[in-house]
Amino acid sequence: MHRNGMKSYLYHIAALLTVGVWGTTFVSTKVLLNHGLSPVDIMFYRFLAAYICLWAVSYKRLWAESLTDELLLVGAALTGGSVYFLAENTALTLSYASNVSLIVCTAPLLTAIVVRLFYRSYRLSTQFVIGSLVALAGVALVVFNGHFVLQLNPLGDMLSFAAALLWAFYSLIIKRLNGKYSTAFITRKIFFYGLISLLPMFAVEPLHFEPKALVSPAVLGNLLFLGVVASMLCYMVWNVVLKHLGTVRASNYIYFNPVVTILASAAVLSEPLTPIFLIGAALVLGGVYVADRRVMRE
Repeated sequence: MHRNGMKSYLYHIAALLTVGVWGTTFVSTKVLLNHGLSPVDIMFYRFLAAYICLWAVSYKRLWAESLTDELLLVGAALTGGSVYFLAENTALTLSYASNVSLIVCTAPLLTAIVVRLFYRSYRLSTQFVIGSLVALAGVALVVFNGHFVLQLNPLGDMLSFAAALLWAFYSLIIKRLNGKYSTAFITRKIFFYGLISLLPMFAVEPLHFEPKALVSPAVLGNLLFLGVVASMLCYMVWNVVLKHLGTVRASNYIYFNPVVTILASAAVLSEPLTPIFLIGAALVLGGVYVADRRVMRE
């Protein structure tokens, strides 16, 4: 019993660390954008690095057991990879970053609703709903950081909501696949189909390929961080966490994403931490704790 409890805590720590890494990726992305790479360039090289590295640990199986499962892998690549990032990145160009951060953080609630719709035996507890709403309120305090000026941009905000909904469906698909295939195989296929789905976009905007620029320390280092750590390792760990904690409980850790982002901004860009941020972070922590106490019957 004690050993099982320790294992459970390890998965919680893994979830928190994964979201922590994802919360710092904006720094690497900003560096790469400043070096002339486009968002699609960054995604392509990020996915390519992850895919190549995954071949080292998963190379025997090429295809899923059935066409249905192969199509589910395509769906996972789109909902958790290329289309998700395109929706989120495009939203950032159309709307305020605070709007996007807040709306994307509805993903845990949307995940719970989607799981409930597809698995009728699941029952969301009142405690989970209250905890999730408290955490979301904390996210709002964190992302607005005392500047409560909510200006709506319909298209940008709709794309942000679409990104959150895509992530919810990604979590649902991984739930279907986790019991049948290894984490390495699932993750490798996600990045493979993610790469394929990006190719048509280069007909509109050609891939930025300058070997001398790509091997410069700043560009190569950040691409490797995004590809190997934030993509390959984090997606593998996240898929394991989804399997062991359950789809809804694991998704709650996404509420911490903007908290880590603001902390990284403070550390790297010297942005100040306000009392409002600290209150918001405390609400996120408390809300996730309350929601995790009783989620649903899984």
